[in-house]
Amino acid sequence: MARKYSKHGPREDIFDDEDAPEAPPPPDCWLCGRPCGETVIWHHPVPKSRGGRDTVPMHPICQNMLITTFTNSELQRYGLDVDLLRLDPRIEKFLGWVANKDPDFNAALGKKKQR
Repeated sequence: MARKYSKHGPREDIFDDEDAPEAPPPPDCWLCGRPCGETVIWHHPVPKSRGGRDTVPMHPICQNMLITTFTNSELQRYGLDVDLLRLDPRIEKFLGWVANKDPDFNAALGKKKQR
């Protein structure tokens, strides 16, 4: 007797496009507020070395901006208050620049300045 279904591949009738669960929408970036793209970085606003445990979703470029702009002790002082971070002129300028970029946009931001 012949097989009804092939033993080497998935059955076509198992997966219907109508029954497929929708992917959840990407989270919004903690810093810029834009929806995240394919790559989501789970960033510690208070660095782990300073006792931070909470994580927030961010674009890679937004995280790079934070870690090249602020020291760990500065980030610890800001804590989870993103509104205080956005008041910094460097972050304000960055947010204006990145506002119209694609969610998966990434670019080199330069090196951290030694103090």
